[in-house]
Parts: sequence; C-alpha cells; structure tokens
Amino acid sequence: MSGGPVSLVGREAVLDVDGVAHGGHCVARWDGRVVFVRHTLPGEQVRVRVTEGDESSRFLRADAVELLSTAAGRTQPPCPHAGPGRCGGCDFQHVTPARQRELLGAVVHEQMQRLAGLEVDVTVRAVPPDDLGWRTRVGWTVGPAGVGLRRHRSHAVEPVERCYIAHPAVAVPPHPPAGVERLDAVVSSEGDRSLLADGRRVEGRARLVERVRDREFRVSGAGFWQVHPLAAETLVEAVLELGRPAPGERAVDLYAGVGLFSVFLGEQVGSVGQVVLVEGEAAAVRDARRNVHDLPQVGIVHAPVERALAAGRAGERADLVVLDPPRTGARATVVRRIAALRPGRVVYVACDPAALARDVATFAGLGYRLAELQAFALFPMTSHVECVALLTPAAND
Repeated sequence: MSGGPVSLVGREAVLDVDGVAHGGHCVARWDGRVVFVRHTLPGEQVRVRVTEGDESSRFLRADAVELLSTAAGRTQPPCPHAGPGRCGGCDFQHVTPARQRELLGAVVHEQMQRLAGLEVDVTVRAVPPDDLGWRTRVGWTVGPAGVGLRRHRSHAVEPVERCYIAHPAVAVPPHPPAGVERLDAVVSSEGDRSLLADGRRVEGRARLVERVRDREFRVSGAGFWQVHPLAAETLVEAVLELGRPAPGERAVDLYAGVGLFSVFLGEQVGSVGQVVLVEGEAAAVRDARRNVHDLPQVGIVHAPVERALAAGRAGERADLVVLDPPRTGARATVVRRIAALRPGRVVYVACDPAALARDVATFAGLGYRLAELQAFALFPMTSHVECVALLTPAAND
C-alpha cells in the first residue's frame, strides 16, 4: 500500500541560481523542477537544503546553506538572526541596499511583463534610512523561549534581543504581560508611543500624532499607518505629482484609511472642488473625520469600497481617482467600477507588484493604459516594494 509521495525536505543539492523571484526568493532548477531559494543572489552557485516539497510537487522551496561562488552585491548580514531556519522578517539581509533596489526593480519588471504584458523600465528609489532602524511599527510574538519574531513560513518564534530594522523606540518589550501572545509596539513621527497586547492598549497613548508636511494626523494605536518614517510623505508627493489635482476638480480617494491622501487632495482641489473619501474600517473613519475636519470639501463615505461604488456613493464621475488597496489589490469588480467613473487620471498606490500588474491588465481591457510607474524601497532588507502607478485613458494618446 502506497504511503504517498516521498518528501524531499532535508535533501541537498548544488544548484546554479538564476533570477530573482517575487517574495524574496531566487530561482534555481533541479531535475526539471523550479526551486525557490532564500539567502542567495542571482549568479551564485550554492548548496541548497529543501524546506518544502515532495516528489509530486511542481516546485520546491529551499535555503542556501553553503556558498560555492558569490555574486556582486553580497554582504555580511548585520542581523545575527538572519539565515536559514531563523527569523523570517527580512529577505535581503545578505544584500547591499543598492543591489536590493535592483532586485526589487527586476521583480516589478517581471510581474508587469508576465501578468500585464507590459515592458516597463523600473528604477526603485531609495528612501532614507535605507538599511536599518527604520520600522516604526513592529508586531512581536511571545513564544515559550521569550519575545521574538516568527521564522520564515512557520509559527515558531525566533527569540531576539533586538530587531535590527526596528526603530529604537519599538525595542523588544522586556516583560510581556502573562498570557499574551502578540505585542504591537508603535512610535509616531512626533515621538508618541503605544504598546498593545493582543490588540488592547497596555502602555502609551490610544491615539498617536503623525506629521506629514505641515499637517498633523491622528492615528489610533492599532490603526494603519506606513511603517517607514518617510513613507507617508514620499507617497503623498508621488500621488500629487502623478495625479495633478487642480482647483475645482472632483477626486475620489478609495481605501482612504485615516485620510492621508484626502487631506492633500482637498487642499489642491480647493473649496470649489470635492473629494470623496471612502473607507470601510470604523476606527480609521473616526480618525479620518478628525483629520479632515477643516476641509468641508472632503466628504466621507463609511463603507467597503466595492459596496460604496456599487451603490453609487462615490458619485457618477470623477476627474481623479486615487486608490491604495490592501495587498490583494483592488480586483476586477472594483476596477470596472472605477473605470465607469470615467476619470481622466487614476493613481494606484500598491504594496504588491503582482496585484498591481493584474489590476493594470484589467484597466487595459477597459481602455486605460499605464502612463507612468514609480517605485520606492520603503521596506529595506525585505522583498516588499511600494509602487505608485498613473493610468490614463488610452483614447487620450
């Protein structure tokens, strides 16, 4: 009686590494299978150890456990917790910042080519700090051996004394409350701090103040805000540059959160213009009301984006649509409803290049083309990259 496919976990092989893949891996091939390998670089020869997969698997996952030849851009990981079987928070501790940005650009290019059929030249811009000490929001996990971070693709906890990419003000909590499984530490650009245990505030402020340009934003401790200290300002500048909101225009801000983009869109369209802020999360809407209180031209729709658009609550037309969806993207239904508003410009803020590429392909089928794409390394040492895309009606060409 067969016991099923034979596991390949633990098997080792010497492989030549090809290109970089979405998700922090590089690609190699072994006996006709694709192998996604961590802790390596394109052009290297490495000994790998399989971490996931069996004889029936279409692809395998593996760690590079021995370097037989190295490629340009490799460096000594600054964090002692980086490496095979260790912390899964960073993908590129072994890569110089400049080479990291090249790899991220290659990933965005490949996703656009494969999923949207577009050849896009991508230069990923550095945003300081571009290496360590930048992350202002950290979710710590409490395990049997202490507080730490989860290992790659595992629920196991890697105890750490320090997270090297974390801002010093969100250091490892030394004495977690009894029975707590998760601790979220936050520090704002104004120095406000908050510590939540399993979602409940145990220290610091319930609402923090963030500053972008000359504006203050109120953000709940558990609410969403960009984790890089310069991310919010960087993205606002990109949205305004690409979107070009003008006095008197009508803008729609989807997945608007606490109103980061709506505030500056409201300032640009002025008192004779209009901004419709659409957000489904109740706490974010409460913060947004406070953040746009002095801008009567900004109206708030508290509803999930798809439902708000389906009900016509964003209106029948827009000059400009800005959207910053979750990692899964906007998806086809929302994209179709955005196109139905007939905006002259769509500015799409994306934290996942694959989701962005799929939505760009949907927009293309509705008569919109990718006019410009900017990319930013807002998550140094990781495989995440933030993109801001401008889509315009193809008929305008």
